[in-house]
Amino acid sequence: MISLQGRTAVVIGGHSGFGEAISRTFATQGARVVIGGRRADAVDAVASDIGGIGVECDITDDEQIQAIVRRSIDETGRLDAFVNCAGFEQSTLLADLTPEKLDAMHDVQIRGALLCMRHAGNAMRRLGAGGSFVSISSLTAQNPARGLAAYASAKAGLEYATKIAAVEYGDAAIRFNCVAASLIETPMTARHFSSGPAIQALTEMTPLGRMGSPQDIANAALFLCSELGSYVTGQTLCVDGGASLTMLPSPQMYADVARRWSEAQPDS
Repeated sequence: MISLQGRTAVVIGGHSGFGEAISRTFATQGARVVIGGRRADAVDAVASDIGGIGVECDITDDEQIQAIVRRSIDETGRLDAFVNCAGFEQSTLLADLTPEKLDAMHDVQIRGALLCMRHAGNAMRRLGAGGSFVSISSLTAQNPARGLAAYASAKAGLEYATKIAAVEYGDAAIRFNCVAASLIETPMTARHFSSGPAIQALTEMTPLGRMGSPQDIANAALFLCSELGSYVTGQTLCVDGGASLTMLPSPQMYADVARRWSEAQPDS
């Protein structure tokens, strides 16, 4: 039931981080993976490695989204799954949020995401075989944190739009879901993992007591795109070790952990 043999899956941002883990996982389960991203060289490298198809695609460009959907169908005859991993995180306090910063964030995180949902959903409806659309969201859509008004509001909007899409496309057996990830180390988030106290603070706030991995996110996407998730739609699956049950670490928590971290270090 977990096999994707013979199916076609588009993974936007499938050349790095969560997206690369998803691309490789789907390929091992038999899917023909079409990887889209703005960096053609990186996209082509991963696509070549997994026997997939690389397509340069910027999801802020409506025509490029249509083009990757069209090429996927032209080359494989199918479109069974679409996973949108495109995004970037930039911490900006609301007091400093300029129109330019807001537009750049929302163009990718919500406007581009909605266009992907539209074109993939419409194509799947025309093909008549149903399908699954998965958006990568964030724990910050539920747990507020300083500096993330633009980023987290877009992710919260994406999760709500996913519910609406599930209602609108349900009659065509097309499912829309989100995977909300906690802070996990990827090239995009690597700077957060350069501090031992920060990692300790995040681990202490996670009930399962460990940090997640890109593979944890890939496994969730595989579930939602396989027959195992065939009766799940309009949902946000938190893949966070239980972190959403508590709260994000505050500056005071970081300071306390930093103090304890320093005290625990052997004298140099």
